[in-house]
Amino acid sequence: MKEIVKIITDPQGIHARPAGVLVKKAGEFSSQIMLCKGDKKVDAKRMLAVMSLGAKCGEELRFEIEGADEESAYQALQIFLQEHF
Repeated sequence: MKEIVKIITDPQGIHARPAGVLVKKAGEFSSQIMLCKGDKKVDAKRMLAVMSLGAKCGEELRFEIEGADEESAYQALQIFLQEHF
């Protein structure tokens, strides 16, 4: 399992547009990608689940990546998160 920790820097947090972009990116991989905020864990491939976190600027999110293509998913998500969040 690979893990990424990211502090949200977008002043608006993760609202509909960035959530949609994130879900689309996560959907490119067969690995399970879970998004965690505090004690809540959701499937990063499901729009409503990602939105339900209500992630705001300054909050910490953790991505847990596990599966056959976890290394490529990890690398791609690292780059994606630097560019978008």
